[in-house]
Amino acid sequence: MKLTILGGGGFRVPLVHGALLADQGEGRITEVVLHDVDTGRLAVMENVLAQQAAGHDAPPRVTATTSLTAALEGADFVFSAIRVGGLAGRVADEQVALSCGVLGQETTGPGGVAYGLRTVPVAIEIAERMADVAPSAWCINFTNPAGMVTQAMQQVLGDRVVGICDSPVGLGRRAAAALGADPAASGISYVGLNHLGWLRRLDVDGADRLPELIGDPDALLRTEEGRLFGPAWIQDLGAIPNEYLYYYYFTREAIASIRGSARTRGEFLLDQQQAFYAAARQQPGAAYAGWVRARREREETYLAEARAEGEARAEEDLAGGYEGVALALMRAIAQDAPASLILNVRNGSTVPGLPADAVVEVPCLVDSAGPRPVGVPDLTGAELGLAQQVKAVDEVAIAAARSGSARLATKALALHPLVDSVTTARVLLEGYRARIPELARILSDRTV
Repeated sequence: MKLTILGGGGFRVPLVHGALLADQGEGRITEVVLHDVDTGRLAVMENVLAQQAAGHDAPPRVTATTSLTAALEGADFVFSAIRVGGLAGRVADEQVALSCGVLGQETTGPGGVAYGLRTVPVAIEIAERMADVAPSAWCINFTNPAGMVTQAMQQVLGDRVVGICDSPVGLGRRAAAALGADPAASGISYVGLNHLGWLRRLDVDGADRLPELIGDPDALLRTEEGRLFGPAWIQDLGAIPNEYLYYYYFTREAIASIRGSARTRGEFLLDQQQAFYAAARQQPGAAYAGWVRARREREETYLAEARAEGEARAEEDLAGGYEGVALALMRAIAQDAPASLILNVRNGSTVPGLPADAVVEVPCLVDSAGPRPVGVPDLTGAELGLAQQVKAVDEVAIAAARSGSARLATKALALHPLVDSVTTARVLLEGYRARIPELARILSDRTV
């Protein structure tokens, strides 16, 4: 089987490749094509993967190309992890927002809207090319903001586009471990949007033990979420929030922490990756070892603004997880081997109160027919209201990106719950258009 990785020169590609190397089952991926527009990064990543594969039996054959059509032709699966505007765009996403006194973060708040506005047109182009040259392929989307981008691509390819994220997997793993249960033998019920969801059940040996965990402050504090939100707030909610909800529940604290840092997250990653790729070109024989060091540093500093000073991430949380979700999804579809996964899929009637074509993040049963939601609890009250508002922002942002309308882009920013006025939204958009060329080209309508 052939897997095409879009954004194939990206830093996290070895995580997917590592999962493929560990898979020795029938029907596994035997060919990987890396696609990127940056030939220098592609060459580095080819070298890293070759070193990573050393000593493995029958590793997948890896090739690279800058031709999207060539990369997609004959693909069984397409993994999309592109970054339109590069890390310089991410830095602008963060800095422009902070200059207006609002949250500067990659996927949450105005930064996520700006990222989506410039990414959706490229994602649509990819989907249209897939429809032409690889209509039977499945697209696994990891490109952020994942819910918005997956929904935009589904407008072309329908349900053959599935979004993945590792946040719900990590949350469930930590919750089970806090109770002394085996995470692999535990089931979780989770509902929401990408980076905006809640753990609502934790099934261990046929019983829901989430109330027990929520009622035990000491056990909660053994989880990253318990330390992020505090046991009292989790008890008030009656559910455990996804870590990204910190930006909604503790907005002032998050902005203050980011402003108090020497660099934003985007600036840190930009500096780190420039150093990694430069070193990998200068010392090609040490490229994979350099990647391992840089990746650990990256994971150790993930969401640092939301943790207490000096708090280290647990070892199991440094292992990532999205690559495992991607592999399990591909295996379930290709081998018709049913698997239970939390995925970003079309809502239909799964979550009442959200549009049918909205992409939601819920538990799914996956087989050769693809994923279908199962056992999803309802969203109610404040949680449903927040999800409705953020999903409305996604819908307006997609329309803005597809039409090139700056007025709709302003509306998307103004509707976001983390943007405090229409005036601020207008200033944000002008700041983003001044800093991000890709966005300035897309929004042809100059009126905001």
